[in-house]
Amino acid sequence: MDNPQLLAIGPEELARALLQRRMMLKDSLPGVIRNLEAEEESLGPKFERIAKAMESANNKVAEYKQIRDICQNDARSLISDVKATRESVLEKGGMVSLDPKWKREKLIDELERIEHKIQTSALDHKSERKLLEERRALIIENDRWLNDRKNSNPEMMEYIGKSREMSKLFKSADQAHVKMLGGVEKAQPLYENHESLGSELRDVRSQLDRARELLSQSDKAIGHWERRLKEGFGDLGPGFSELLDGMKKVSEGGMSSFAKKTRRKKSLMRRGSEEE
Repeated sequence: MDNPQLLAIGPEELARALLQRRMMLKDSLPGVIRNLEAEEESLGPKFERIAKAMESANNKVAEYKQIRDICQNDARSLISDVKATRESVLEKGGMVSLDPKWKREKLIDELERIEHKIQTSALDHKSERKLLEERRALIIENDRWLNDRKNSNPEMMEYIGKSREMSKLFKSADQAHVKMLGGVEKAQPLYENHESLGSELRDVRSQLDRARELLSQSDKAIGHWERRLKEGFGDLGPGFSELLDGMKKVSEGGMSSFAKKTRRKKSLMRRGSEEE
């Protein structure tokens, strides 16, 4: 329909069209609302499940992050102590192994000799007991040797203890960090689904609110246009102001509200261009 055809439409014809539209809306809106409510009921639980899953995943990531941070901080706090202890041991010439290779090899050889003899020889209980005592004595001797070295060089043991603790903490921090990154990767699809479903649910609820609002206004709107068709388009009192003021002004040579807005917009644009 072109402009002349639109301008040729009379107020009665337009009012009837508006009334018919309002009556059709009133008939169709209950079905629309039911469909939107069903869609909301379907999307709502899905959104809640994903929201809970995402919250759980985020909590797990936060837990791993906390473990990582604590372990890293504790490990870093040991670095200066480890360095200081090492420098002290170096200065005193005590940076030696507490379990030297020759001692370890001697112990293993003796233990293997005893074990081989026990497994391959036909021994009576007395001989077997004697070999077990020899093995026990070797282990006790080795432990005593280690304790002697520890007691003679306590700084070395302090250095080793702190170094091992620092390494252990850094390893724990790295493990927690890897788990944290894995948790973030697993949570990413949940986040995307959460955003997508959330947007869809908001759109459905917005349409539902609008449909309910239109339905609640239907009787009032229908009554409005029924009265207009019966009593005319002039001023009928509160809520029924004059509707044909604009048409009268245009027919008398005045400008329509649309023309006024267009001219005002062009004027503002021209003024802005001149100021530049």
